[in-house]
Amino acid sequence: MTVLESPRLILRHLAPADLAALHALYRDPEIREFFPDGTRTLAETREEIQWHENGHPRHPELGLWATIERSSGDFLGRCGLLPWEIDGTYEVELAYLIDKRRWGEGFATEAATAILEHARISLGLRRLICLITPGNTASVRVAAKVGMAFERDYTDEFGHCHIYSCLL
Repeated sequence: MTVLESPRLILRHLAPADLAALHALYRDPEIREFFPDGTRTLAETREEIQWHENGHPRHPELGLWATIERSSGDFLGRCGLLPWEIDGTYEVELAYLIDKRRWGEGFATEAATAILEHARISLGLRRLICLITPGNTASVRVAAKVGMAFERDYTDEFGHCHIYSCLL
């Protein structure tokens, strides 16, 4: 099911048919360098697809969505919105991951911009965050391009990160 579209992208629910393409990204150490859980196995990737197949199980309007290039139909990655509780406060994270072969083409920024608008207009959200591992300058650039700014440091069971945020 399509969640939203942008000029070059279609974001839709993840499906079992996405397993090989998503696992190719998740097993790549360069793509997963700044993810606290590192690379993922085929089984872990399958589990994530099942978890997000109909949106996030506890918040079906959120989730990680297959990010498809409109012109080619290529699977570029997965982007979306994830719910978190941080220091007792409900937060929604803007998440993006794009195939490294397509880095530098503006797809992460385009997806993030479309997701931000979707969050504001369709979901009525008033704030989004990004959880960014220190050193991930590419993710910081995307966050800044969509209007986010550094808010604070944060450490949880996954490790240390920076919280970037914006009001919608």
